[in-house]
Amino acid sequence: MTSNRPYLLRAIYDWISDNGLTPYVLVDASQPGVRVPAHVVKNGQVVLNLAMRAVGNLDLGNERITFQARFSGVSQSIHIPITAVLALYAQENGQGMMFPADENDPMPAGAMESTEEADESQSPDTPETGGDDDRPKRGAPHLRVVK
Repeated sequence: MTSNRPYLLRAIYDWISDNGLTPYVLVDASQPGVRVPAHVVKNGQVVLNLAMRAVGNLDLGNERITFQARFSGVSQSIHIPITAVLALYAQENGQGMMFPADENDPMPAGAMESTEEADESQSPDTPETGGDDDRPKRGAPHLRVVK
């Protein structure tokens, strides 16, 4: 059966656009076939505006998303394999959909067994209730008065 990801991407894109919001796509830039300007990649990911006013020749295909966009005034051709899309959401309110990073990679054989073994290897004497160590450490407040 073919992947439902491209169909969901098109549906979410239409839903966001029909509601007058700005569709943003989160892309795993480390995936093979991703062609985006290197200077916009941060931590191996990139967020791109897919609004019709921001891109040209947008094609939400079954295998890839392609479009033309301007970065620092220079028009560039962008190619994003569908499998590299991590999320599609509205910039204004964050509503949209996240996608699994490894959709086509099934869980390796034995991975479930190793997870179960790790769970069993925990000491039964260890309390599972949350204590003071479970809370995040808090620093001094960073507020200051601005006149």
